[in-house]
Amino acid sequence: MTRSLLVLITISLAALILALAIGSVNIAPSELWKVIQGEGSRLHQTLLLDLRLPRTLAAFATGGLLAVAGALMQVLLRNPLADPYVLGLSGGAAVGALLAMLTGMGALVISGSAFAGAMLAMVLVFGLAHGTGSWTASRLLLTGVVVAAGWGAVITLMLAVTPSYKLPGMLYWLMGDVSYARTPWPALVVLILAIAVILPLARNLNVLARGPMQAAALGVSVRPLEWTIYVLASLLTATAVTTAGSIGFVGLIVPHMLRLVLGNDQRIILPASALAGGTLLVLADTLARTVIAPEQLPVGVITALLGVPTFLYLLHRSR
Repeated sequence: MTRSLLVLITISLAALILALAIGSVNIAPSELWKVIQGEGSRLHQTLLLDLRLPRTLAAFATGGLLAVAGALMQVLLRNPLADPYVLGLSGGAAVGALLAMLTGMGALVISGSAFAGAMLAMVLVFGLAHGTGSWTASRLLLTGVVVAAGWGAVITLMLAVTPSYKLPGMLYWLMGDVSYARTPWPALVVLILAIAVILPLARNLNVLARGPMQAAALGVSVRPLEWTIYVLASLLTATAVTTAGSIGFVGLIVPHMLRLVLGNDQRIILPASALAGGTLLVLADTLARTVIAPEQLPVGVITALLGVPTFLYLLHRSR
């Protein structure tokens, strides 16, 4: 357990250093070390400390948030295909954030609106999937896909009535773009606090993964635990969306791949998801800003290119 986390921490640090060193202007390791020591040229200091470091930390925090949210949803639903993007949480959060943007609200209101949108999406998906009977994993997944399509239609309508001067930024934000992140610190704080809150519940999550009836028989308070997962997954998704826009499939790919390698113990899967999700998005963002440099791609394009074939493979495998 400790060894696996140490390996992931090492890989994460290597990815962070790589992201700082590579770009339209490459920086040698010696120059990077000088800047860390407070020396180096003024250009390199500005490039690293004011531009690349905040963006890299924002990408790491966003990836960690999405991966942990995906891991929680997959435990709750006992389905490897569950993630905030597929179930419509990202779409609901995006609608809430865009609505606040259109009305000229500040960053705090935008974050609150994104959280409210994610919670509304959660209530809609679970309410519609439950209906008059109990929900099944496939029914919930199909409901989530339909609700996500509905949010997409609402987003299209909002874009149609948006003033033209706001459209380019909003479109890039919807595709997922870390360059618009103002500061990484709120996302990092939420990620750290979420891990601190959920880790003491990891043993109960391991029991819940076997089914709510068995968990209740073993003394787990199922309903409060489920609501904790609902609210926490919505908060993580809303924070990720307000930080870097709508980025898909990170919450699908990372937890599933980690379970294949590390098993299904949530005491290691949850912190490992934070590290691996952050590392994946840092590397994807580095690729997005270097593959056609000096032009940049939205990082959501890179994650979609990775996530779509993975999703189709998992869907085919789960038939």
